[in-house]
Amino acid sequence: MSDTTTLVPPAAEATRDAATALSREEIGDHLLRTVRYYGPVLALYGVLKLIGFAVFMYLLDSDGGFRTRDPRFGGGAHVWDVLATWDGWWYQQIAADGYHPALVKIPGAAGLITLEGNSAAFFPLYPATMRLVSDCTGLGLYGSGMLVSVVASFAAALGIYAVTARFGGRRAGLAAAGLWAVWPGSGTEWSAYSDSLYIALAVWACHAVMTDRWLTAGVLTFAAGLGRPTAVALIAALAVAALRTLHRSRENLTGPWIAMAIAPLGLLGYLLWVGDQMGDLTGYFKLQTGAWAHTFDYGEHTVDVVGSLATGRYDYLFAYPLEDVVGVAVVLLTALLLPLLIRLRPPAVLLVHTVLTIALVLGSRQIFGNVSRYLLPCFPLFIPLAVKLRTLGLPTLCLLLGIAAVASGSYAGYVLFEVGVP
Repeated sequence: MSDTTTLVPPAAEATRDAATALSREEIGDHLLRTVRYYGPVLALYGVLKLIGFAVFMYLLDSDGGFRTRDPRFGGGAHVWDVLATWDGWWYQQIAADGYHPALVKIPGAAGLITLEGNSAAFFPLYPATMRLVSDCTGLGLYGSGMLVSVVASFAAALGIYAVTARFGGRRAGLAAAGLWAVWPGSGTEWSAYSDSLYIALAVWACHAVMTDRWLTAGVLTFAAGLGRPTAVALIAALAVAALRTLHRSRENLTGPWIAMAIAPLGLLGYLLWVGDQMGDLTGYFKLQTGAWAHTFDYGEHTVDVVGSLATGRYDYLFAYPLEDVVGVAVVLLTALLLPLLIRLRPPAVLLVHTVLTIALVLGSRQIFGNVSRYLLPCFPLFIPLAVKLRTLGLPTLCLLLGIAAVASGSYAGYVLFEVGVP
């Protein structure tokens, strides 16, 4: 009987084993370099978040009235429930039961007619990811949503580091990642909310544009469009950057064209699907205005809130005095940082995305206290402050950020979730 087994000569086998060992050694070295490079970023961000989170939970557990409220909005068996209230509750319902888009009219007093709120106001990426993680891991929807948000927040921190390091080096990038952990509104980074996932996509989409990876930028922006309606600012920023690239280059570049074609499909696709389900192509906007009182009013509500707080009145729509004071402080801080960002002459994708996001947030009627959260996607505002902070020694930088982390347990956690409505 003939033996058909292929034998490997000893010399060849030894060569193959050496090559395999070398490959494994190279992989190990690469992983070690990656850990050394990005490890401090993840460690700093994680420690700062844990500090703020611990303070937030302490304050929440010390609130005697918390457990007596309706479980739908944060009461119930455990303080952890607050992390999945309001928007988080809606995301869990979508993940469990899907969408039920409709324009249902509700007759009101004096002949006024409003619309009944429903899940179609919330974009699908986060609840879909929540459901996918739940199916794959066996975790409940709450745990899956928290896992998605926490992992995405670390991804966003890495992206913010990578973008900022291009301006001010490694120390500036580290400071920017730290600022992301303690910024007003950062309480939603570790909660059953869509913020961290959306911002992670937006940050890396901007980074992809800055490094001429247009297909990646287009796909990430497409995904971001399925996450939040304010992705229109990211889509516009990508388009401006792509057109500038095409104008400057004499080559026939297909990447920017493909990116511009892909980028808006997620946002437009969801809006058209909701409109089709409602029997009205403008149904999403009618739902937001009639049921949720969210509409673009060219800044009228923002001016009303600022003016009311300045005179000590709280008679405006969605008044949450303490949360609104934090919101006004964030608006003033934004007004200070934006000119400093412009002086750095950042790439168009960063500047356009930041300016349009600010315009969309401050130009809309909504719960004003949430401004601190809605402006989180304006991560380029961290850059000028981070560039200034890079001159500090590492111990001093960590000390300052640590103090801010303790404070953030109150202004970015307790005030946002407990005093106001996130």
